[in-house]
Amino acid sequence: MSPMKLCVPGDRLCSTDDCMPGTGVYLRHGYIYSSLAGYVLRKNEGEEVTSINPRFAKVHILYVGSTPLKDRFRGTIRKEDVRATEKDRVETYKSFRPGDIVLAKVISLGDVQSNYLLTTAENELGVVVAHSEAGAQMVPISWCEMQCPRTHAKEFRKVARVQPEYLQA
Repeated sequence: MSPMKLCVPGDRLCSTDDCMPGTGVYLRHGYIYSSLAGYVLRKNEGEEVTSINPRFAKVHILYVGSTPLKDRFRGTIRKEDVRATEKDRVETYKSFRPGDIVLAKVISLGDVQSNYLLTTAENELGVVVAHSEAGAQMVPISWCEMQCPRTHAKEFRKVARVQPEYLQA
């Protein structure tokens, strides 16, 4: 199953135990329904950011493609692998935060500490799910910012531009 599922209005998509609501959906009696054309992103899809420092972000690799991993693998997204341009101007804490769900590609096997080196240096790669300090799932408003729908606070992120193939059921 792909990370995102396209929804049409009124579709009962899944239980809130199995899925996290995205835009264009609503909750009723423990289930997620589509209110518009929207999407549902499965929990723990991609890589989860666990720690950040100025040089890199540490992640847990949870899926490879659409296949969930039984064992936990660790990866590192180095500052120079966050985006393709202006690599010297990347600020890691403005790209990712702990708890973010990120789409990334493996670029090489790293050392013992980092296991896999990952990149988000393509438009389609980056943060796909982030939560604000208020606990709400944030909405992307540009390639570098997400906004809390409750408080309207904006936070910097390296936002993934989700492609139509990720939206297919």
